[in-house]
Amino acid sequence: MTATPSTAQPVVWRDGVFVPWRDATVHVLAQSLQRGSLAFDHLRVHETARGVALFRVRDHMERLRRTCRIVGLPLDYETDALVDACVATARRNPGAKSLKVSALIPSVEAELIPRDARVAVFIAAYDSATDPVAARARPATLSIKVEREKSARREDILPAHAKVAGNYTAAMTAKWRARCEGYDDIVLLDEHGFVTEAPTANLFLVDDVGLATPPARKVLLGITRASVLTLAAAAGTPCAERDVDADGLRGAKEVFLTSSSVGVWPVLRVDQRPIGDGRVGPVTARLQRRYAAATRGEDPAFAHWLHHL
Repeated sequence: MTATPSTAQPVVWRDGVFVPWRDATVHVLAQSLQRGSLAFDHLRVHETARGVALFRVRDHMERLRRTCRIVGLPLDYETDALVDACVATARRNPGAKSLKVSALIPSVEAELIPRDARVAVFIAAYDSATDPVAARARPATLSIKVEREKSARREDILPAHAKVAGNYTAAMTAKWRARCEGYDDIVLLDEHGFVTEAPTANLFLVDDVGLATPPARKVLLGITRASVLTLAAAAGTPCAERDVDADGLRGAKEVFLTSSSVGVWPVLRVDQRPIGDGRVGPVTARLQRRYAAATRGEDPAFAHWLHHL
């Protein structure tokens, strides 16, 4: 199946029923809206030689279920059912490039602990590249800031592995401020001064020791992060998980971010200082090409990552 642009109004999957985009709503006093307990995941829809495919959809849905377990949301859907729902949503919304899956408590609740803890699932399909609300175009390369006022998520409050709405508030305010200062993104530090991740992306760097990324226990277990680790190993460039401080990040030869939205994203400046020679480095460029090829179905070794519609 090949997706083609559609003039039809998009529809949202809501607990097994497709509803018009404008009707995919909850009450303003819904528990998840008021308390930040909404769990979510985001994945991309790709064009390949064999047609439209979802990239690592099962991994994304397993991560969503893991988030619900961490925060205690009683999600009734198994992984297979969620995968099938994602496929159905992509089929009903031809031309969409992204899926956002949200698991939330829609009941109106005055107290912190909901009396009606039923979890509803919504799956929305859209194309952020043509969304008029997303007026700020994505740059090809990044200038980032090391955030020193807001720290990375702490496991004793809410683990970084939980992709839940409340986990992003502090990082949102810090990134908003950095955007006003002229940066594209931020990197958060842990309580010991080591770098962890960007608010919605994982971090990699290349230094004199080699390719590295912060330890898994400190960061969201990104699907793109996992893909890059596998691709790097397959290319003979093993990646170590190790602590790196802010000085080590600024002194790196190469830096890049990874996320489902953009794949491998080169960083050319950190705290206004150029990284390496100020150009995209060879390791970054190689992994960027290899990841893009995998999402397009051009690398037979990783064809299993694609779920065709």
